[in-house]
Amino acid sequence: MNFLSDTTAPAHPAVIEAMARANTGYAPSYGADALSARVEARLKEIFETDLKLLFASSGTAANALALSALCPAHGAVLCHDEAHIHRDERGAPEFFTGGAKLIALPGEHGKIAMGALEDALAQWPQDFVHASPPRVLSLSNLNEAGCAYSPAETAERAAAANRHGMSVHIDGARFANAVAATGASPADLTWRAGADALSLGATKGGAAMAEAVILFPAAMERFAELQIRQKRAGQMAAKMRFIAAQFDAWLEDGLWLTLAAQANAMARALAEGLCALPGASLAHPVDGNEVFVRLPETLAARLKAAGAGFYGWPDGSARFVASWTTEQADVDALLKAAG
Repeated sequence: MNFLSDTTAPAHPAVIEAMARANTGYAPSYGADALSARVEARLKEIFETDLKLLFASSGTAANALALSALCPAHGAVLCHDEAHIHRDERGAPEFFTGGAKLIALPGEHGKIAMGALEDALAQWPQDFVHASPPRVLSLSNLNEAGCAYSPAETAERAAAANRHGMSVHIDGARFANAVAATGASPADLTWRAGADALSLGATKGGAAMAEAVILFPAAMERFAELQIRQKRAGQMAAKMRFIAAQFDAWLEDGLWLTLAAQANAMARALAEGLCALPGASLAHPVDGNEVFVRLPETLAARLKAAGAGFYGWPDGSARFVASWTTEQADVDALLKAAG
């Protein structure tokens, strides 16, 4: 009954097998290998556009590197108040950018409210010497409330940012879950909606340790600078083929979306079961693989005593996360413990 996080789940067997296959012979270092090139080519097909790809070992590094390539040290990044880059990365974006300011904005269910975004753009002008000009809008999809931005919602926010000369970054630690949840194409959720860069996470979706920064055509000229920052940040792994191998297996035959769909389905089943219990109610819609539910204290204590793993969230709700390994039997066991 482990619903603590999708990072607690094992890597998918196909990923481990791919790493084992890569563990033969010699290959060029630092991402110049054939596997890395193959993954980039596959991502071009998936996203239906040209792009540049850079690997990282953690989601924090991917986010911080992407933002450092888009935002100057004197600029600002607009993000949701609950965004991972704001709440959970210990100042890494500020550190990697050399001091760029993060400006947190409100909005229900983890989505930046358009009114709040417009107000921020008016309050933080690009040409006022005393203020940090907003240079990047960062959206999380899935976001920290487990909700997905639709292509239209992303495009609306990106258009507002673009009118002020800003770039748009998407934190896609659970991007596969967002694609599976919305049914939209990866292209429609990113560059077609105005995104310049995506932090694509595979670790939460079935990889062992594999993250990537994708620069779409509008930002591809910044790739050389991004590589320099990757090196200085200690993220240019010598044996990059092992990260590439994970992505190669994860993307093969749509496995990444199959695993995400499984996690999403189990989250919906869990949410339905929990909300049927007396006194329980959802804190946010369940779009992906995360369930935020308000539980009576006695029920939460009973679940903990039975060995259920979940987190108490700052807003008073309980967070349950389904992974690619979660099965109906896991959901049933938790609901039985709750009853």
